[in-house]
Amino acid sequence: MKERLRSANPYLPLWEHIPDGEPRVFEYQGEKRVYVYGSHDTERTAYCGRDQVVWSAPVDDLTDWTYHGVCYRATNGSVLYAPDVVQKGDTFYLYAAEDCGSRIMVASSHNPAGPFENPRLTPLGFDPGVLVDDDGRVYAFWGFCSAFCAELEDDMCTIKEGTLRRNPIGHIPDPWNEQNNLSGIDLRDAFFEASSPRKIKGKYVFVYSKRYVTPVPELGVYEPCNGFLSYKWSDSPLSGYQDGGDISFNGGEILQLPDGTGQQTYRWGNNHGGLVEVNGQWYIFYHRHTGTDEFARQGMIEPVDVAVGKDGKIYIGDILYKNGEPVKSVPVEETSQGASVNGIDADRIISAGYACHLTPLGQAYIKPVYEQADGVSAPIVDIRDGVTAGFRYLQFGMNSPKACTVAMTCTGKMEVKVRVDSWRGKVVARFAAEPGKTLYHAPVECGMIGRRAVYFEFCGEGEACFDWFTFDW
Repeated sequence: MKERLRSANPYLPLWEHIPDGEPRVFEYQGEKRVYVYGSHDTERTAYCGRDQVVWSAPVDDLTDWTYHGVCYRATNGSVLYAPDVVQKGDTFYLYAAEDCGSRIMVASSHNPAGPFENPRLTPLGFDPGVLVDDDGRVYAFWGFCSAFCAELEDDMCTIKEGTLRRNPIGHIPDPWNEQNNLSGIDLRDAFFEASSPRKIKGKYVFVYSKRYVTPVPELGVYEPCNGFLSYKWSDSPLSGYQDGGDISFNGGEILQLPDGTGQQTYRWGNNHGGLVEVNGQWYIFYHRHTGTDEFARQGMIEPVDVAVGKDGKIYIGDILYKNGEPVKSVPVEETSQGASVNGIDADRIISAGYACHLTPLGQAYIKPVYEQADGVSAPIVDIRDGVTAGFRYLQFGMNSPKACTVAMTCTGKMEVKVRVDSWRGKVVARFAAEPGKTLYHAPVECGMIGRRAVYFEFCGEGEACFDWFTFDW
């Protein structure tokens, strides 16, 4: 019997909704694992939830995630926003954002999975991110629209006198305040939220959510947008931050149009995450949005390149080189494969919920699921004539499949075309769907091997619900 795909992008089960994921590599009881700490979208009609949970994976397999349970609940039962966890000595410290991020507590544990206990109130603010430097000194970053940073005392709680800094990087006033004066502010490069400091190749790297107010045509952005994770860098922890770039954007696959502009293929939304090095490879953890609001987010992961130029600048993302020297970095592509860098096994039963391309925007969407079962699938719903769902990338190996099996329902007659390599690529299989049927087998019409992108185009009448697909040999 075929196995269901259980981890790709999103990397956690499709029923788990953990945004704001801050990844950390910790060694505990002789084993190194990647731990993810994030807020928890369980309120369903509002951001986040009232507990924090922990997942981890071995450093040699970022598709094998283990659930460790609840590690923290707010002291007053309130909603918890984005946390962070760091280690100093043999103790792990959780910075928990109670009261929707307005009250930051620090709790501790001798186990990276918690439970975190003995919470203490800190003077930190919204979206705290903490860095324990190589010399043991500790720095905290936080803020919403305006950024703050400071050094902490050895108690991991108190701000060291004289170290508080405001706006170490460019910022933006609260965009919902009509009284804001935007004069003198660089709106192309504005700190919004999601502080996440790291030390990379001897440089201090400040990852954050940027809010673009001016258009970014090459990425299909023409309205104020905070779907980016961006960075600045410095040679010192609290000042001197210089231009970096954008690491990721959660607007799906970006189609390159003939006029040089881009087109998003997934509904962007707020973003938060962090960088982590695992066995010599750097990854950006971020989140995307499912459903029709921002309350069912899912953790995502992509490998990124990291390099330092001759001028000392650090480049992070998809790096462009000239004569062997880094000259520019752009956001890495959003994929369905995540840490499976050679592509998802096409022989698996693959939920439609792993799509990274859904066009046209505002039509079909991935329906959030909450049933905690291994076989649960997140379907694409509200599919109508002209919708395309894409998956980047699948691995077919050296032998071409004979057929594609698709599970879907529809209210009218539809033709479904399976394309490869691009959303307008070659049609390799097709079938006619009709009301009353739930499973279809379409012969593959030509050879298909290696790592390929796969797209499903829906044409016809009525509405459809796309549940899962697989390829058969």
